[in-house]
Formats: sequence, C-alpha cells, structure tokens
Amino acid sequence: MKVNYSKTCTLPQDLIPLLKKRGLIIADEQRAISYLTNIGYFRLSAYLHPLLNIPKEEHDYKNGATFDMALDMYRFDRKLRILLFNEIEKIEVAIRSSMNNLISDALGDVFWMTDAINFSNHAIFTKTATLIQAEIEKSKEEFIEHFKNKYSNPFPPAWMISEIIPLGVLYNVFNNLKSKNIKKRIAVSFGLSLPVFTSWMLLLANLRNLCGHHARLWNKEIPIVSHNLNNPVFSWINPAITDMKRVYFRICIIKYLLFTVSPNNRFTEKLKSLLSEYPTVDIRAMGFPADWQNEPLWAEQ
Repeated sequence: MKVNYSKTCTLPQDLIPLLKKRGLIIADEQRAISYLTNIGYFRLSAYLHPLLNIPKEEHDYKNGATFDMALDMYRFDRKLRILLFNEIEKIEVAIRSSMNNLISDALGDVFWMTDAINFSNHAIFTKTATLIQAEIEKSKEEFIEHFKNKYSNPFPPAWMISEIIPLGVLYNVFNNLKSKNIKKRIAVSFGLSLPVFTSWMLLLANLRNLCGHHARLWNKEIPIVSHNLNNPVFSWINPAITDMKRVYFRICIIKYLLFTVSPNNRFTEKLKSLLSEYPTVDIRAMGFPADWQNEPLWAEQ
C-alpha cells in the first residue's frame, strides 16, 4: 500500500548531529557542512550508503566509517566519469565520421539521413526526423545558420546533422538504416560484428549520458546488456567472469574500440593511475575481476 511522502527538508547544519548519532565519524563539522551545502545530501548519500551496516534501512554506520570515506568515493566517481567521457568523445567522433563517409559514399547521397527511402521502419524514421528538425531549429552553430541562409534544401547534408544530434539519436539512425551491408562495413571498421557494434553503440550512448549528467557510476548496475563478442579482432576479456551490467564491462568496451580509434592511447595508464589514487575504493563493486590487469585486453597497451 502506497503512502504519502512525509519527509521534510533538513538543512546541512542539521544533518551533522543526525549523521554522528548514526555512527558516522565527522572530523571537521564545518568542512562537512560546506560539502553538504555544495554537493547536496541526496547526491552524497549514494556514497554514504555503502558505509552502512546491514540491514541498511536501520541507518547504522559501520565501525570506523567516516565522512571522508564517502568524499573519497565521490571524488573517485567524478574523476572516473571525466576519464570515460573524454575517451568516449574520441569514439563518438570516429563513429560519426565513419557513418558520414561510408554511408554517403555507398548511397551516393549526402542527404541520406533525411530520406525515408534509406530506412526500414517508417515510424522510427518519422520520429527521428522530428528530433533532427528540432535540433536544427534550436542550433546556433554557424555552419547551420550559413546553410539555412544560403541553400533552399529542407535539411542540411548528413555530416552537418551528425554534428548537432545526440549520440542516442545517431544510434536510432544507424539501427534503422535499411542497408545491412553498409552497417556491416561500419561495424567491421571498428573490429566488430554488426550485432555487437549496434549494442555497443547503445551502451556508449547510455554511458555518455550518465557521465554528462554527473550520475553515480562507480557501483551502479546498468540494465542495458550487450551481444557477446565471440570472435574479437583485438585482445578481449573473459566474458565468463565479467558482469555485463557493471561499469567495468563498459570500460572494456572503450578500451577495445580505442585499438581502432586511437591506437597510441594512454587509457590503461590513466585508469590504473586513478585506481591507485583511491586504493580504498572497492573496485569489485564496479565489476572488476580479481586478476583484471592480466586479462589480454589490458596486457596489450
């Protein structure tokens, strides 16, 4: 039976005695108030939650649990999002470029993205075209303004559109493309089969959104799953010991795609450096297997 929400607002300075009563060690109360004011208790509570005893509903903190432990997890998560977002950018740009070049060339049409004849599902195409139109109308990009002022075409060419639409919309464009052969060519250029590439593109769009909206990432279970990579072109992981719903699997996807997109990348080095900076963070909650550094994917720089 549902009940009305009855909790009231509690200000940061009033949270301190409550947290201490529950067993949380707070060495510097003014500093804690400052963090609670600028971060917000609700956001920070996701990092305080792992410090609670079971059953967690009793809000009783473990012996030795400190406010600084939660802050460390928060800082780690923030830096992890920044690291992954930066690497996703390289992959996202490469996907946009690959689609523009291969599809425009194969179809002989620079306006292929807004022509219904190139897509399988008319309803999906119509919805996508509406989203594209909305992005064009609100765009302040000079190249879009220049096109609208100079040309009479209802839509700009595909390479202009791909620069202003979100990755999730681009995924819908790709997934709905009628030509399976063209889609396969794009997938193969990244060392993947079509089913795997399509599912990874969706995973990356979701991960990009989580990073871009500052969502908790560290110990999150993400329900979107992937097709199995059965015949990898590059070194890969052991799927039998990998939880596909945890962030580690997505980190592995990024590493694999960087073999094509940025062969001389320093992603492994950056990741290991971040993990070393925060040794108290439980990477098992991220899905890292015990011997992850010895998996073929990570052994190959």
